Amino acid sequence: MSTLASDAPLLTIEDLSIRYGRVQALEHVSLDVRTGEVVALIGANGAGKSTALRSISRIIPVQRGRIAFAARDITGARPSDVVRLGIAQVPEGRRMLARQTVLDNLLLGAYTRADTAAIQADVEQQFARFPRLAERRRQLAGTLSGGEQQMLAIARALMSTPRILLVDEPSVGLAPILVSRVIAKIRELKAQHDLTVLMAEQNFNQATKIADRGYIIVHGQIEFEGRSTRELTEHDLVKKYYLGL
Repeated sequence: MSTLASDAPLLTIEDLSIRYGRVQALEHVSLDVRTGEVVALIGANGAGKSTALRSISRIIPVQRGRIAFAARDITGARPSDVVRLGIAQVPEGRRMLARQTVLDNLLLGAYTRADTAAIQADVEQQFARFPRLAERRRQLAGTLSGGEQQMLAIARALMSTPRILLVDEPSVGLAPILVSRVIAKIRELKAQHDLTVLMAEQNFNQATKIADRGYIIVHGQIEFEGRSTRELTEHDLVKKYYLGL
């Protein structure tokens, strides 16, 4: 898949290590994402994908290493400051405010903004992007289907007007047909709005439908960097663990 990405990385992780107690969740992880790319971080459950994304969002502390965004060191930044800089995360499991409406959940995504008129315009833009959500704007988020909740999670993240979207395991808990629809929506957003995406995913076939390139993470370490989806598909590690060859 071709990319319109610029040469300078928008997001850079260098030698990142994170520990949970005695468990080394990430060790010496380095990766980068350029503007306009969709980059996949592919690995099995527990490989460290979510930890990597949560560290970028500054939800969890870094033991060692450096995270830079738009040439600015954000390793010690607060989560709210990271959002203001242009990083938004679609969390694993969607994490809706179940007892709040679809509209309320969207407005939550704009919590760092004060431009009231522009926020309302962006709400309507999300409803235009996701017509099913528009039909359910007054419905409690907890009563939506899994696929609808995933769409709401993406729309909520977009309400912060991000420069990069971190999408964590969009396929988890969804039927295959719904996974395909979610992946297709991310592809559409990238094509229509030049959206930059770092996506953590264990479903190799779905991830490579939209990724420009990717990384394979195993037990908290980057085992392979594929400069294209073809390189990923042809690598022996992928053939063995993901393609059954």
